[in-house]
Amino acid sequence: MEAAFGGAFGLGAEAGGGLFAFFAAFARLFSFGDAEIYGLVAVFTRVGAAAALAPGFGEQAIPARVKLAVAVAFTLIVWPSIAPVAVDAPATVAAAERPAALWRLILAEAAAGLCLGLSVRLLVFALQYAGSIAAQSTAVAQILGGGVTPDPMPAVGGVLTLAGVTLAMSAGLHVKLATAMIGSYSVLPFGVFPVAGDLAAWGVARGAQAFALAFGLAAPFVVAALLYNLALGAINRAMPQLMVAFIGAPAITGGALILLFVAGPVALVHWAGLVDEVLAAPFSLTGPAPAGGR
Repeated sequence: MEAAFGGAFGLGAEAGGGLFAFFAAFARLFSFGDAEIYGLVAVFTRVGAAAALAPGFGEQAIPARVKLAVAVAFTLIVWPSIAPVAVDAPATVAAAERPAALWRLILAEAAAGLCLGLSVRLLVFALQYAGSIAAQSTAVAQILGGGVTPDPMPAVGGVLTLAGVTLAMSAGLHVKLATAMIGSYSVLPFGVFPVAGDLAAWGVARGAQAFALAFGLAAPFVVAALLYNLALGAINRAMPQLMVAFIGAPAITGGALILLFVAGPVALVHWAGLVDEVLAAPFSLTGPAPAGGR
């Protein structure tokens, strides 16, 4: 079996045998059978994929070792609730007998975990996009923020993203995420691939919701910028000799900062509420849920 495992995926008999030897040693260490060890690996795959995209836990600024520790911790939380289902699942039994079935099980669990993590990560993208819209509208996009995400973004987006992730973490994101991981097995069964059509429809609906949320959060800045430009045009028409650009630039910058101070907390509270709603029903908030299929 070890040689077949390595040869089937181009890893060589030594690589395939090494992986199976590791599983066997791990099973002996914790007195696990074949079904238990392969079920635990599959649960770790789903949980690790979800945690890699989760806000706060999956940021690129966090070291890889810390992310691995987080994935292991979530696995230890989820495993007691899923163990009876995972051990007796047909996919686990097949994985213990055929190496190809093990890879199929891992890929199915990885797809489910990525869907779960992406449902929350899209809300973070919406927060970043809202900050970019607000900065572009109020002419403060040239002020860059650093350290929040690997991608450069205006300072407004950096402030909103950092504040949103901090608010979510302080509101018990780890508990809600663990609950969502356990509940995901009722929608996407263990070892079953999502149906491609349902998954595509769900993804399109989630993406549309993220863009709508981003524009909604940035709407006060867009409206303020519109009123500012209308007023600036009227003043310039009434007094052509006046250099309105020199007068208006400090006004729009100061107004953007004041608006961020006033509207930012309201937007973040609304965003945090949506995070709770998504974690409570990650596959059914908008659009059809990606049902499980063979």
